[in-house]
Amino acid sequence: MRISTKGRYSLEALLYMALLPEGEFASTRIIAEYTGISDGYLEQLFIPLRKAGLIQGIRGPLGGYLPGKKPEDISAGDVLRAVEGSLEPVDCVNSRLCPIEDQCRSQHTWRELYKEISTCVDSISLRDLVEAYHKLDQMEYAI
Repeated sequence: MRISTKGRYSLEALLYMALLPEGEFASTRIIAEYTGISDGYLEQLFIPLRKAGLIQGIRGPLGGYLPGKKPEDISAGDVLRAVEGSLEPVDCVNSRLCPIEDQCRSQHTWRELYKEISTCVDSISLRDLVEAYHKLDQMEYAI
């Protein structure tokens, strides 16, 4: 399974918004400046994120975006599913439409892999990413 730029950039944009002081919002232009993600691509990514309630948009000349929930209530899994769709490694994991389901020898493997992927991405909150960012920011490097 590969996470596309949609998933990576959506998490990056949400992390940027979560790093702002609470209640402060940012335009796509500002987010693009700081993340290197194009303004137009951000607009495309924000459609499913808004639909999922993960971000809020404020209209007007001074408008912008901010997280739609508290950072601890947004998981990496929520973001990835909103923009990537299902995280199933193969199409038949949760489908009863598989024509060889009764004889499939690898079905257990795919279900276990899906369970592990889901558990992992659902256990990482936007708050966790903010804390990890601050830890990295505070590290000093010595040669």
